[in-house]
Amino acid sequence: MRPNAVKQRLLAGGTAVGTMMFEFQSPGAAQATAMAGADFALFDMEHTGWTFETIKDLVIATRGTSMVPMVRIPATEYHFVARVLDVGAMGVMVPMVESAEQAQLLAQCAKYPPLGRRGCAFGIAHDEYAGGDVATKMQSSNDEVLLIAQIETAFGLEHVEEIAAVKGIDVLWIGQFDLSASLGIAGQFQHPTFIAAVERVIAACRAHGKVGAFMTTTHEFGQWVIEKGFRMLAWSGDIWVYQNAMRVGLDALRTMLAAKSQ
Repeated sequence: MRPNAVKQRLLAGGTAVGTMMFEFQSPGAAQATAMAGADFALFDMEHTGWTFETIKDLVIATRGTSMVPMVRIPATEYHFVARVLDVGAMGVMVPMVESAEQAQLLAQCAKYPPLGRRGCAFGIAHDEYAGGDVATKMQSSNDEVLLIAQIETAFGLEHVEEIAAVKGIDVLWIGQFDLSASLGIAGQFQHPTFIAAVERVIAACRAHGKVGAFMTTTHEFGQWVIEKGFRMLAWSGDIWVYQNAMRVGLDALRTMLAAKSQ
């Protein structure tokens, strides 16, 4: 497995910025995202209709770039974890992690023996169809795969310290919409209860050597979470980046046309 520059940078105390992708499944979209300078792209399987075949195409499209491809799977189940890794993902995000046992299951499914129970298949997509020493490949994958547990329910928040303590988990990522909804304050990101939740998650990260992560759609919100100590940030998602850019351009043209007609 090629080196995971995002994981290495985060573990060294650095930062990483990227985006999430939900809609644009063209391999060119992945390439364009990489060329825009994203450190990583998280391809979503939780809220999309994307199949493993789609994910494989998107992941392979990132080869030859410096962007790290990761995948959010729908649930903490072996066949999701192992299959996205086998098609080439270099990181796995699991939604709604609510216990240390669930986080341990993620680590077990993602790691080769002796650290876990991931099934062994080599000379396929994840190792770029190449030969080589099997033990070296297994060690490399165990070292380089980035594992992300999402904290996005009140129950997960209640157990965040235990989740953060699980060996093999690298990142705790707040899903702000789900977490705020679970707390009964949907979309109220300046509510004292939500702010306290954010602070509890980042405190758990600091206590257990994990990285805090967040997706932001505004620079102001991004500045806020950076000040809180989050070091892995996603800039919005492909749908909203496209819509916002299109809206800005169209509004500017309408303004010009209105001025011309006066």
